[in-house]
Amino acid sequence: MSWTALAHPPDTLIILALALVIEAAAGYPDALYRALGHPVTWIGRLIAALDRGLNRGETGARRLKGVLALVILLASAAGAGLALTALAGLGGPVLGLVLVALLCASLPAQRSLDQHVARVAAALRRDGLPGGRRAVSMIVGRDPETLDEAGVCRAAIESLAENFSDGIVAPAFWIGLGGLPGGLIYKAVNTADSMIGHRTPRHAAFGWAAARFDDLVNLPASRLTALLILAAARLTRGASARGAWEAVRRDANHHRSPNAGWPEAAMAGALGLRLAGPRVYGGECVADAWMGDGRAEATPADIERAIRVYRTACALLFGLAAVLATLLAA
Repeated sequence: MSWTALAHPPDTLIILALALVIEAAAGYPDALYRALGHPVTWIGRLIAALDRGLNRGETGARRLKGVLALVILLASAAGAGLALTALAGLGGPVLGLVLVALLCASLPAQRSLDQHVARVAAALRRDGLPGGRRAVSMIVGRDPETLDEAGVCRAAIESLAENFSDGIVAPAFWIGLGGLPGGLIYKAVNTADSMIGHRTPRHAAFGWAAARFDDLVNLPASRLTALLILAAARLTRGASARGAWEAVRRDANHHRSPNAGWPEAAMAGALGLRLAGPRVYGGECVADAWMGDGRAEATPADIERAIRVYRTACALLFGLAAVLATLLAA
């Protein structure tokens, strides 16, 4: 096996399966973060430097410079991924697979997402609404003070569903397709969207390319996420696969995001809830369609049910990677 095999299936799928197990078991250790940072922080520094250096001029010039910034970012992520894969491959086929899997394990966030969402339910039970608002403010961008208990619970479940898609399934999809380079490219695009992809006066033009490209690279993962949630609902007591399917079919395409509606609708239908709808960000009400046609009065018990569906879906994602790796290697 040459090191280049580590960037192509089936080896990338073996790497993905190993990475998912490693990350679920250990997460990204705090000591490692303090010592070295995290790929997202390194990518963020490059994006910030490009923003400072290129984001100037008239609207048309800013948009073109935003395209250039995205090309530089993608080339840097791909180059770093290929270089690290080549270095890992020097250790031989088995060690190379393990080393690349360890590096890829820094890209999905199964463990931290589980912990952050679980803290919202625990805080509501322990400290009531003020505690729930504090906990949910760590994972959502909306104004927590505008949320009642049901709103806090819905926000936590929506964050779980959406972040399962773009924080776990999407990097997994691109790792499975292109190994560490694929995963790093995805993380670079997703981080750029979160930093410069919003429609503020400064970034509406400069971040246009990053936002549109992020929509594109998340498209396959959002659909796969909905299928994983549907399958997980079939295996989880107290969840409905039929409800998930009906909500996705009816509501997913009505969400203001081309991707977020798929996992949110699937989770809403699986739990018999209504998610999304009108929300407040920065003092401004953002209108959006409801996902699901169940009850809006979500509870901490619903957060816990959502976590059970999520954990099952994570297990199914691992199983999918392992089965595909086995089939392609045969």
